Amino acid sequence: MLEIQQNHSLKSFNTFGLDVKSEYFAQFSTVEDLRELVTWKKSLNKDFMILGGGSNVLFAEDFAGLVMRNELRGVQVIEETDDLIRVEVGAGEVWHNFVMECVENNWAGLENLSLIPGSVGASPMQNIGAYGVEIEQRFHSLKALHLETLEVHEFSHADCAFGYRESIFKNKFKGQYCILSVTFNMLKTPDFQTSYGAIQAELEASDSALSIKSISDAVIRIRQSKLPD
Repeated sequence: MLEIQQNHSLKSFNTFGLDVKSEYFAQFSTVEDLRELVTWKKSLNKDFMILGGGSNVLFAEDFAGLVMRNELRGVQVIEETDDLIRVEVGAGEVWHNFVMECVENNWAGLENLSLIPGSVGASPMQNIGAYGVEIEQRFHSLKALHLETLEVHEFSHADCAFGYRESIFKNKFKGQYCILSVTFNMLKTPDFQTSYGAIQAELEASDSALSIKSISDAVIRIRQSKLPD
């Protein structure tokens, strides 16, 4: 059942841990819940925001309006070929948790993006990347709800107009859609990317055999050494 709370603390929903409050707050885990919330917020005539992992937002003060937290979950294999595993992922999934699931299942291609904060739904918005890999290389498509018409649209790779930390959702369609799920083409045979940054040196220092797990572990150690907390 959809629950809308008032004067709700956002402390646990932003990585800065700021104890600000939202005038109204709700979490949605289905598309129908999201449609209901969007319809309700229109009657409020107040600001609103959709919150994912809370790692790319700084609340300077209490939020006068509705904060909607994306809790759309699920990781589902929808197609498999000789070379690829096509996986659809709920936008509310934690990005790092998804990458760890890929590593565990030996789905290659995103291991260099381990420990990046945020949610899966945020990843195509700014085409996240690190250590020689960007998500557009593994991106297939996404589904998103138009916040005015409440219709679900599917966007192909070409539709998203990816650039360096850039997509159509940061400019032309900014604030117009809520991403529901993202589909990735994961590789069965890894294409190891170790030349960027200190990955190769970290692998040699740990005397690890080359694998998607050893690359992921190396990236995690490098990130933790730079940002221990």
